Amino acid sequence: MSNVTYTPEEVASILKISKFTVYEMIKRGDLSAYRIGRKFRIESADLENYIRRSKGDCSTSSSGNTINLPLSGDAPPSGPDGREKTTDTHPAFPGSTLPDQSLVICGQDIILDILTRHLHKQFPQVLFLRQYSGSLDGLIALYRGQANVVTTHLWDSDTNEYNIPYVRRLLPGHPACIINLVYRMEGFYVAKGNPRKIFTWSDLGRSDIRFVNRERGSGARVLLDEQLRLAHIPHHSVRGYEDEEMSHMAVASRVARGEADVGLGIEKAAMQVSSLDFVPLHKERYDLVIRKEDLVKPHFQALLSILNSEVFHNEVAGIGGYDITDMGKIMGEV
Repeated sequence: MSNVTYTPEEVASILKISKFTVYEMIKRGDLSAYRIGRKFRIESADLENYIRRSKGDCSTSSSGNTINLPLSGDAPPSGPDGREKTTDTHPAFPGSTLPDQSLVICGQDIILDILTRHLHKQFPQVLFLRQYSGSLDGLIALYRGQANVVTTHLWDSDTNEYNIPYVRRLLPGHPACIINLVYRMEGFYVAKGNPRKIFTWSDLGRSDIRFVNRERGSGARVLLDEQLRLAHIPHHSVRGYEDEEMSHMAVASRVARGEADVGLGIEKAAMQVSSLDFVPLHKERYDLVIRKEDLVKPHFQALLSILNSEVFHNEVAGIGGYDITDMGKIMGEV
């Protein structure tokens, strides 16, 4: 076993998480890996060490580290009332129990890392858990009691409204509050100079265009499907529709490497890849969704306070690529 090596995709299959999460683990230094050319390899011993450390993370995470949960399907079990159990073994930490003082935040944007860091400063005893799931999976996790705070950017073409229609449908009978985090610009990632002249949604139906998609359940995927429906473009006519990646950055990287002509994502990711151009198409609203019953609790009051603080506003504004005009504003209640 000690001589066996794995690719990130094989590790993702073993751990039942996305390959994007594996790359993030490697990037953070949580999982040791080495390169062969442009490819990563993980030795079985390093994978075993990671799993062994994860089993003990619940007892050692008080140092301030945020634990990252696998994607949907491995979320905490729920009790009869639909709320998260904290006394049973958690699938992300075999042989361990989830501490009573914990808070699960769903979403992929780096802003959530900043928000979690600010929360931990105020509540060092709380175990903050990040789950890198898409918008639809996050709302379902909130409904099932497997998450406490979720982010969503789901556009409804019938009402031209963000998030509220989906929250109403996916959280039936569970009052929730929708609070703005930021606005982001969605658009096309294309090669420098846009040699293929890709400017509109209709261009995705061209036979000479190779597209790379986001995973089902993500806000970008919902936006794409809604726009294709409005443009009367069947999915099967989009070359590469079934070719999926798990993050904006992964999509941008595929286009930058010439493996696709175009992908859909936020402008922030394009700003980090010098060989790309960005074609802006749609301003989206990126919101937090929280159960109303939780809003009176100290952790959530602190979260609201952070969202409305000058310090947090300045830090996010300093990153660039985000519109913080309505940050902390309640956009709706259902």
